[in-house]
Amino acid sequence: MDATELARGLFQVLETGDPELAAEVIGPGFRNREAAVSPPACSTPGPAGVLASGVWMRSAFSDLRFPVLATAVGHDQVWIRLRMQGRHTGPFVRFRDGALDQAVPPTGREIDFEQIHVLSLADGKVVRHEAVRDDVAMLGQLGVFPPAPATALRMAAWRISGRARRAAERITAESADAASLSRI
Repeated sequence: MDATELARGLFQVLETGDPELAAEVIGPGFRNREAAVSPPACSTPGPAGVLASGVWMRSAFSDLRFPVLATAVGHDQVWIRLRMQGRHTGPFVRFRDGALDQAVPPTGREIDFEQIHVLSLADGKVVRHEAVRDDVAMLGQLGVFPPAPATALRMAAWRISGRARRAAERITAESADAASLSRI
């Protein structure tokens, strides 16, 4: 695979959860610099962490897709500009230091915003990921920022009722399962 195909392959893994494709495009030492807001399993090196990240994102956004707008290839890097699109049909749970930070209950709203990803390559595989994402635009599309009163009330009710904690526990377990299955 050439560099552009590797980059597209990484995002196909996030969209589909395909473990064979993950093993083909992601190096065993892969590191995701952006995993800090994800469930802990997303920080797992190699394909396992990418598969865990895909489970996390697909649990919140159905019909998740990453249409590519442009790519630029350097010596050992690929820069890829794309859009993240989907429908918010499950809780979007964000983490900080491995613990629940924020849970946005499903809104049914579409998301569509731009991102730029920098992928480092070695030995014909993706080995590092960094991103510049417009998370504020995504949170705005979900009604979180600036806070829409109805969304703020639902988020508070979820936290008080324990639904936010249960959603975080569920997605943490599902992501860990995806990571552990990929290492079998």
